[in-house]
Amino acid sequence: MTMTPTVALQRPKDISIDEIESELRNIWRQQDAGAAAPVATRASTFTMVIYEPEEVQQVLAALEFYPGPIDGNHGPLTREGIRQAQIAYDLRVTGRIDPPTLARVREEYSQLSQIQKEYPNPDLRGFNLSESISAHNPCRVITLCPTFGEDTGVTAQVSAYCPVQKKSTSNLICCEYITLRGTKAALERVSDLVASLILPELPRFVWWKATPSPEQPIFQNLAKSSNCIIVDSSYFSDAEAELHTMQCLIEEGITIADLNWHRLAPWQELTAAAYDPPERRESLKDVDRISVDYEQGNAAQALMYLGWFASRLGWEPVDYTEQGGVYNLKTLHFRGPNGIEIEAELAGIPVADSGEVIGDLTGIRLLSTNECANCCTILCSETTGCMRMEAGGGAQACQVEQVTALSDQKADFMLGQQLQRWGEDVLYEESLAMVAKMMRLLQGESA
Repeated sequence: MTMTPTVALQRPKDISIDEIESELRNIWRQQDAGAAAPVATRASTFTMVIYEPEEVQQVLAALEFYPGPIDGNHGPLTREGIRQAQIAYDLRVTGRIDPPTLARVREEYSQLSQIQKEYPNPDLRGFNLSESISAHNPCRVITLCPTFGEDTGVTAQVSAYCPVQKKSTSNLICCEYITLRGTKAALERVSDLVASLILPELPRFVWWKATPSPEQPIFQNLAKSSNCIIVDSSYFSDAEAELHTMQCLIEEGITIADLNWHRLAPWQELTAAAYDPPERRESLKDVDRISVDYEQGNAAQALMYLGWFASRLGWEPVDYTEQGGVYNLKTLHFRGPNGIEIEAELAGIPVADSGEVIGDLTGIRLLSTNECANCCTILCSETTGCMRMEAGGGAQACQVEQVTALSDQKADFMLGQQLQRWGEDVLYEESLAMVAKMMRLLQGESA
């Protein structure tokens, strides 16, 4: 989160949930009454509701593996806590929360007494926003912080912070922070209150920092009252199922933005550039073999890239199989508009340290079984090299490009970019629709 120096118009103050708007008015009334410059600008660009469950840190803290604050920042301290839990429970040591690790720590947590479940770590969720956003956008941020343990209702805190402006002291750009804490059941009970706190005249965003939950009433209420639901599929535990869920939400008319989709931009741009020359453009239709390598642990980027490429060329999926193995191989077969049969392979590559973002692309190979076609292209990440992709290039001469990927760009940074382009993204929706067709094949349905 932001490290920018801030001016506090109001540090976090505990109030009743019925006093929220009254307390905010008091903050600005006191500011307006003061004669000292600079002048503070109140929320005027957007309202954002952040749903920040942060289960991992809470569970690890209760199990005494994590001594840090509950802040949603999965840095070195959180990763070390995960490592210690994996060692203690004889799990594969990765420092990342994979499905087996999550299932085991949940099981261990459920066996704790009520007193043991009360973690002593400070809860810092809800008091700031990324510098790239807050320094330029006076806004209102409403953070919902689900807690574990006994349901004792919902507590509220209100604050206002203004990042110090480096270039000018004529005014302060300030954000209002409203933080609500309680169990999931308690937060569900005040979902109508949350909707009433969203400023109706401003763009309205929901940053859902969890897997999409259309069955959850609070998700339904927020989706209805927002212009856009923002997610990050790099955090999904079951990318195939949850990408399909997002497509269902889009079909219901809900605008979805996936921060992970924008990490694909360099790969998409270099792919398009590789076929820009006239002598290669015509051969694009001959591509019938595609391999996509990604960091093992989350297939979302690989699926979305393949969905994008297939939707651009008019391919239709006809078969989907999983071979598993070390690379967790998946093979998809498509039929092109000219009747050509296409084979696509997705491979999860084990890596020593996947970084902050799980599932980044590491390599792509596009080629044809027609040896006369001038279409062989290999793209690979600068950090991993091209050896694996070049080894499978066959006899064709391949154009090789290294990608400066947007790897490990944290969600806060990607969010700042997303807020500049929050309207409907047709290209993303068409690509996701193709992914949904692929997933239906896996489930034995007709594409």
